[in-house]
Amino acid sequence: MIELGVNIDHVATLRQARRTWEPDPVWAAVEAHLGGADGITIHLREDRRHINDDDVRRLAELTQVKLNLEMAATDEMVAIACRTRPQMAMLVPEGRHEITTEGGLDVLSQEARLQDVIARLADAGIVTSVFIDAEPAQIEAAARIGARVCEIHTGPYAHAFHAAGRDADAPAVLAELDKIRSAGEAVRSLGMRFNAGHALNYYNVEPIARLHGIRELHIGHAIVSRSVFTGLRAAVAEMKRLMRAAAQGA
Repeated sequence: MIELGVNIDHVATLRQARRTWEPDPVWAAVEAHLGGADGITIHLREDRRHINDDDVRRLAELTQVKLNLEMAATDEMVAIACRTRPQMAMLVPEGRHEITTEGGLDVLSQEARLQDVIARLADAGIVTSVFIDAEPAQIEAAARIGARVCEIHTGPYAHAFHAAGRDADAPAVLAELDKIRSAGEAVRSLGMRFNAGHALNYYNVEPIARLHGIRELHIGHAIVSRSVFTGLRAAVAEMKRLMRAAAQGA
């Protein structure tokens, strides 16, 4: 059954706007869990622009559902992951000047380095995911380095959906959706888990949730944005309802 991982980074963004102690990401994790989240995702960035080291420590200790730590493949982040032991670590590209992660990780160009990182995380009992574009060569490289999970980047699909006026049947939207479908089939054929995420929201999530074999979606900004008006628990519950209904009707 399809699962929802809720990214709570932007709860910490709101806290950092005033450099204070609230809203607390741990409280957000509890509310997301009560709303039906199957996991919590956080991204510890090099510049600590939202989630910080203490958040990671407390969430690892207190979260009652799966914790997924998004991270760059650096020695510093590997050490933090091995010390805090989230259930999953997702390797992502990271740029200081980007607003959010843009584009998938280029596994193909750094296989040896990433294979070492995955081995170190595996030794600590951590399942490793890679966030990659829907490209066959990157999927094959992910399998070679030992990734257990591939999260396929849904940003191009989401941007096409928005540009087409939320028309799910627009040719550009269907073309991007087909790329993700094909990528998912390749991921599964190589024995890895098929996850997806990035820029998914309440309007575009259903076609992705209908894809065969998809295990988990990671969604953050849309849910946190909706929560300003409805509360986090209700925002998570509505996203979970849409996902489950789409998956069951596929």
